[in-house]
Amino acid sequence: MRVLSFEALRDNAFHARISQTGGLAIVMFTAPGCGACRRALTLLPRLAAETSIEHLFLVDVETSTGLAREFEVFHLPALMLFRDGVYHARIDAELTSASFSAALATALAAPAEEAP
Repeated sequence: MRVLSFEALRDNAFHARISQTGGLAIVMFTAPGCGACRRALTLLPRLAAETSIEHLFLVDVETSTGLAREFEVFHLPALMLFRDGVYHARIDAELTSASFSAALATALAAPAEEAP
């Protein structure tokens, strides 16, 4: 099984890097003091490996406040799905294999949402 790792992104490089990313990517908005985020950091690489996710990105909302505002991040962790470098949907799911896979399938079956 392939194992993905997170690539950290900041305000100044986010849009350029995401726009160059082919396939499916999850961007996780997080903060160092967030317990749920630490749990998600350990679970998401495995969950991504079980699905069609090809890239994992990490945005620290404490250092990238502009991105947090742009994507209307009000709770952490916040997961955003991108397809071929374009925002597709917010993923709200319990981080279990069944829930995450179902939420991903539902999001991909629907038309892309407008970016926040």
